[in-house]
Amino acid sequence: MSKTEPTFEEAQRELEQIVERLERGQAPLEEALKLWERGEELYAFCRAKLDAAEGRVEELARRAEQSRPAAAGDAPTTDR
Repeated sequence: MSKTEPTFEEAQRELEQIVERLERGQAPLEEALKLWERGEELYAFCRAKLDAAEGRVEELARRAEQSRPAAAGDAPTTDR
């Protein structure tokens, strides 16, 4: 049975729980190491999702800028 990919929010929530657990310092060493490794995986997952979202936003902003009609002051001028 394969586990489905978590949403960004689910991964972030799990990462926050791991950080809290590690900060309390109550996990035995082996468990703390496993938690740290899982935290690294979740951080990389979240970072990739954020980077992808940022790229999409930049692309949408670029498209919106290109499709916007030029204002009167934006018209190219010719030198005489």
